[in-house]
Amino acid sequence: MHAGRERLEEKREAIKALCEPVEPPRDTADYLHYFCAVESGNATQIKDNEPKRVALYKLVASYLRAYANLANEITEAGYSEEEAQAIRAEVDHYEKVRKEVKLASGDYVDMKMYEPAMRHLLDTYIRAEESEKLSTFDDMTLVELIVERGEQAVQELPEGLRENPAEAMAETIENNVRRLIIDEHPVNPKYYEKMSELLDTLIAQRRAEALDYKAYLAKIVELTRRVSQPGRQTTYPPKINTATLRALYDNLEGMEGSMVCEPPASYGGHAIPTLQEETACAVDEAVRQVKKADWRGNRFKQREIRNAIKAQLGDNDRLVDAVFEIVKAQRDY
Repeated sequence: MHAGRERLEEKREAIKALCEPVEPPRDTADYLHYFCAVESGNATQIKDNEPKRVALYKLVASYLRAYANLANEITEAGYSEEEAQAIRAEVDHYEKVRKEVKLASGDYVDMKMYEPAMRHLLDTYIRAEESEKLSTFDDMTLVELIVERGEQAVQELPEGLRENPAEAMAETIENNVRRLIIDEHPVNPKYYEKMSELLDTLIAQRRAEALDYKAYLAKIVELTRRVSQPGRQTTYPPKINTATLRALYDNLEGMEGSMVCEPPASYGGHAIPTLQEETACAVDEAVRQVKKADWRGNRFKQREIRNAIKAQLGDNDRLVDAVFEIVKAQRDY
């Protein structure tokens, strides 16, 4: 057998075998349920299905390369014109599945480096007309696209997702928002727990068909912006004016042993700072005074920071440890 044909058939059978368990009729939603999550936004399912997605990405790339290597001499390899067209259509189909799964899972963030080579092969051997749309997701994540363009961002999604907005497209956005919530949770646990609850509520409303699509889209876009931009639609005291201070302030509220007062009173037209606000600022200042370069992972440098936090919060080790973990997660320190 022609060596190129043998390699192509090997990759062809491998990708078919991987996708064989996908439930019929094997439309976009069916692939997303198999490779991402049956329940959109379910972080455990998305994580558990990661090995299948990695296999999908690798096999589709291998199938595309094997086809590209043989495309200019495919009839010489023994394929008829009809067979050649069928294989080309298969490659196109599985590449679209790869792209939709990659977007729906949020894995596109980790796969950016592979896109230029994939796009070159697609432009050359499959379809050049989608090059511009593919490059959109090389430069921006789906969440970033939604933050920038709002409801219009959904028009940038692949056709298979746009054709099923009530399920496949909604699940794609929900999975991406959930992934961002999980990634950012250590930075501000209290805030992202609230965002997770809001996402759960919105998913439940969509599944119960309690919202029409237009209302759902407006709500998921706004939630995406709030997840991506902490502090949006939230009023903080004047001194709480950075992401780091907001994280400290949010997580001092309601924590056992924290120094929390009622909302600010007013005196002479000015709000009187609460202990929650003052403590957040004091912790921030204390950390900045003692932190040293490359302190994360250094036991002695970390101890200095923890002691500085303890000096502001007292002897409640549970609270001190919780705030220390938040401090460790801050990009600003």
